Amino acid sequence: MSEPKLNHVSCPDGGTGHRMAYWDWGSESASHVVLCVHGLTRQGRDFDVLAQALVSHPGTKIRVICPDVVGRGQSDWLADPNGYQVPNYAMDMLELLKNLQVSGVQRVDWVGTSMGGLIGMTVCGQTQIPLPVPVHRLVLNDVGPVIEWPAIVRIGTYLDRIPQFESLQQAADALWTTSSTFGPHTAQQWLELSRHMVKPVLGAAGTITLHYDPGIAVPFAAMTPELVERELGAAALWGLYDAIRAQVLLLRGAQSDLLSPETARLMAQRGPRARLVEFAGVGHAPTLIAPDQVQAVVDFLLKN
Repeated sequence: MSEPKLNHVSCPDGGTGHRMAYWDWGSESASHVVLCVHGLTRQGRDFDVLAQALVSHPGTKIRVICPDVVGRGQSDWLADPNGYQVPNYAMDMLELLKNLQVSGVQRVDWVGTSMGGLIGMTVCGQTQIPLPVPVHRLVLNDVGPVIEWPAIVRIGTYLDRIPQFESLQQAADALWTTSSTFGPHTAQQWLELSRHMVKPVLGAAGTITLHYDPGIAVPFAAMTPELVERELGAAALWGLYDAIRAQVLLLRGAQSDLLSPETARLMAQRGPRARLVEFAGVGHAPTLIAPDQVQAVVDFLLKN
């Protein structure tokens, strides 16, 4: 398997700033860029399989950029955990897009899983934002303008727990207990997905831990049903969704507890009128590793 290049971009944050890491696949001279943004506790290497499928597609010259959102993976951690908010993540993505524009990008597509989709809606739904290049096609992976409260409760039960492990396999087994909703994976697929979810523990040889800052749980813990309705519900996100001018593909795990069938149905009927594809036997959220999931995204992004 080929490996991506690891790059960084400097992002302002009201303090001394921070560096956001991103994984760079394909040709740096490609004018077509696909930006892939991960979920809440994940990181950019989640998109390895999809990225390889895109950059190796016959007859295309494409570049795939997979950032580690701040506080995750190889990116810096924030001094103030209250900064772990979608609007701030969106500003970081704009900084990244401006940085990429130096290389002559002419088309940008966006693939966003869960939180990455919320960031995408924030960027694409605010027409006043001066994007270097408008997003042409947007893939929303198991997320929409209404976030179901039970899913937030479920995620909150493990978000601030950062255990230590003696082996990658032990870590993979533990991650599966909170991620089995991702749907069926072979043992090897899950081990590869887990490989980039851990990092060595400083001063403890042979011990590894999860890669993300437990501080991301601070703003998450402050959520209430009323706050979710006010800031992540109809009043805020439907307006963003309806303003999107990009073509939209909506992916949904048929057993998702975060994106309801009713919300998905409405997304296909209003605003950009998303094309809806559901995957049986999968909850929140499809990992874009299974061949049918990869093909759905590749076809949407690369076929006229």
